[in-house]
Amino acid sequence: MARYEFLTTWCLAAPIDRVWDALYESERWPDWWRGVERVQVLEQGDENRVGELSRYTWKSRLPYRLEFDMRTTRVERPFLVEGEAHGELAGHGLWRLFEGDGATAVTYEWRVETTAVWMNVLAPLARPVFAWNHDLVMRNGGEGLARRLGVKLLAAG
Repeated sequence: MARYEFLTTWCLAAPIDRVWDALYESERWPDWWRGVERVQVLEQGDENRVGELSRYTWKSRLPYRLEFDMRTTRVERPFLVEGEAHGELAGHGLWRLFEGDGATAVTYEWRVETTAVWMNVLAPLARPVFAWNHDLVMRNGGEGLARRLGVKLLAAG
């Protein structure tokens, strides 16, 4: 398996509660996040969604779709959501939110391995393309979230 580690940062001119609500309702991401085709809740979690299992289907400029399931393992409202992925990607994701001076910074740590044979075969050559694709999808997320909230995206990277 090929291993990848990504860190994405967005800074939005919005209070943390508004940003949290939009990110927390991941089943609505297809409404505003270009690249997210579908989010389907497969199993309900507790009152904080811990234990929830959702299936994510992603599509970007590259000619393939990526699908994986994510189990929410920890929620600390409005600062943190953590989960474990299984499927075409397997690994760990962690959203963190920080508020200050009327803005909210969001980070997403994504440590995953590809499980699809074709991706692992191509990884030695295609790794930079896969990383570019990830960055594009995440940039679309930051821009879409800013549009959704009607605020300015102050920084993305």
